[in-house]
Amino acid sequence: IWPIQDLRREIEFATDRRIFALYKWFYEGGSCVEAHQLSRIDYWFLQQIEQIAQIALQLKQQLTPSLLLLAKQFGFSDKTIAGLQNTLEHSVRQLRQQYKIYPVIKQIDTLAGEFAAQTNYLYTTYHGKFHDIQPAQDIYVIIGSGPYSIGSSVEFDWCTVNLARQLRANGKSVVIINSNPETVSTDYDESDRLYFEPLTLERVCDILDFENIKGVCVSVGGQIANNLALPLHKLGYSILGTSPLNIDKAENRAKFSSMLNLLGIDQPRWISATTNEEIQQFISEVGLPVLIRPSYVLSGAAMKVVADQSTLNSYLKEAVLVSNDHPVVISQFITNAKELEVDGIAQDGKIIIDAISEHIENAGVHSGDATLVFPPERLYLKTVNRAREIARKIVKALNISGPFNMQFIAKNNELKVIECNVRASRSFPFISKVTGHNLVAIMAKVFLGQVINETFYTLDGRMMGIKSPVFSYNRFKGSDPVAQVEMSSTGEVACIGKDILETFYMSWLAVGQKIDKPVILLSLDDRFKQKLLPLVKQLSEQDWQFVATGSTHDLLVNNGIQSKFVFKISEQVEPNIQQSIINKQVGLIINLPPEAFNSDENSDGFKIRRLAIDYHIPLVTNFQLCEMLLEALVNFYNKPHHIYSYRQLLAGEHHD
Repeated sequence: IWPIQDLRREIEFATDRRIFALYKWFYEGGSCVEAHQLSRIDYWFLQQIEQIAQIALQLKQQLTPSLLLLAKQFGFSDKTIAGLQNTLEHSVRQLRQQYKIYPVIKQIDTLAGEFAAQTNYLYTTYHGKFHDIQPAQDIYVIIGSGPYSIGSSVEFDWCTVNLARQLRANGKSVVIINSNPETVSTDYDESDRLYFEPLTLERVCDILDFENIKGVCVSVGGQIANNLALPLHKLGYSILGTSPLNIDKAENRAKFSSMLNLLGIDQPRWISATTNEEIQQFISEVGLPVLIRPSYVLSGAAMKVVADQSTLNSYLKEAVLVSNDHPVVISQFITNAKELEVDGIAQDGKIIIDAISEHIENAGVHSGDATLVFPPERLYLKTVNRAREIARKIVKALNISGPFNMQFIAKNNELKVIECNVRASRSFPFISKVTGHNLVAIMAKVFLGQVINETFYTLDGRMMGIKSPVFSYNRFKGSDPVAQVEMSSTGEVACIGKDILETFYMSWLAVGQKIDKPVILLSLDDRFKQKLLPLVKQLSEQDWQFVATGSTHDLLVNNGIQSKFVFKISEQVEPNIQQSIINKQVGLIINLPPEAFNSDENSDGFKIRRLAIDYHIPLVTNFQLCEMLLEALVNFYNKPHHIYSYRQLLAGEHHD
């Protein structure tokens, strides 16, 4: 929702906003000739945009059958038409059905017209007169995850494919709806019918209305599919597994919070604020830091941890609009706390299998960016048992039948629930691999109503699995490579073993990290220096060398650790950190920013981090991750690793 201040300027200078500016230009009566003079875009393309704008203007008037059909042929969604008509999307759908305006189902011609193609690659169009296929009978529909993006990627495709295979193995016919040809779920042989279509409510409903469906699965496509649960339920479609009303109870923050209060389950305090005064009152009660989730954002701002009043004032002034129409969710942020997750499958409100994993990084790093350890090694048994007890209560209250993922904060043996997702999570493939129990196969049995009496053990210690995130900061010039509350990883790598340190180190290396020389550049906030000193001393005794500035250099020297002194980048004096990085005189960079972290591209810390990324030198910016990596380097750097057989570990055997 961004305002176009100067239409002419937006059209003249190419940005990602230009096409929208052109639409508004024509919508407001601008000429094609002048648009061409400003943009130098070919008239043919401009005329297409102009035609769309003209149809939009007509749609504001009386909605006749011929105009509605024309609008659908030009790609106008029911939702867009509803906005132009100042009515509801469902009202437009009902009118379209009244006029008998439906899309037809066509097969994608995979043979370029050379022969008649008979494929299960399908799409919908308003430019046809008849369907290429007949409706299937009693078919199961699986909604995929849509285009790969941060937060919704190959993990959900794995879940989609596995569910389709399990249903087909049980003799069921399967339809997959997905819009990404890069996925395995869009391979021709993974389903009986495949629709290449956007995962909008309108398009999904069009397909469901055509097919004779047995049930719809919204549980394996991530948040995109999950968001369709309640709207589809309200329209009368049969949803597999947990009731969409209970899915909504978990997704709706206020409803979920009320349920936790009734169950006597602790949670971080939060409010939905509509005024700055409410925010300040909340902070006076819980203190700083807090986590802010604006519902309306500008300039790319989104979730943010705010640790001081000046940052909060600046954030509220420049980044978010707080009003009755745009409430801001503000939550208590608990520092120095561990985060853990419970993944599992339930049937009729009873857990069939659960798996508890822990994050290496403290709470404050998005679960998709965190380094995940399973089974947990550094949680007290009391904490594990308490997490399971809470999970049982929530699963029963929501009467879950199918997958779930819960996230907890643990501090001083106290647990607080962050959230519960009533769907498969991005850690499902990882947990399935390490436990040897395919969570999606169990899920399929639940969806098919099969009684499951088997007992599953997930904490038997046969193997250790660690999942490390993969980031693409080198492809995002100017981005700050510090994992925070917003997810930014673009992939993951997992390794198995018997020892947490060695498994972590292999996983860290598998991400693509490589330490070319035993030289570490240390750039540390004061609160981390003494904590890391013992590990730095051990590495020094193993002939590692260190490069540091000012107070860090002095601390090392005073403790008998040899250190090369360099000046800060901002001091512009040689020897300088910048040249040490550019000349690749260091093999690893550890830059631990302060707790009240505020990304400032003019700061020395930001420049160090960007140089590390741009010159492909391994970078660590999280204290817990740094601590484990240094310990791993002490024990495993330049030493042969143990290679384990997955099948032998799964069988409980152990051979180096």
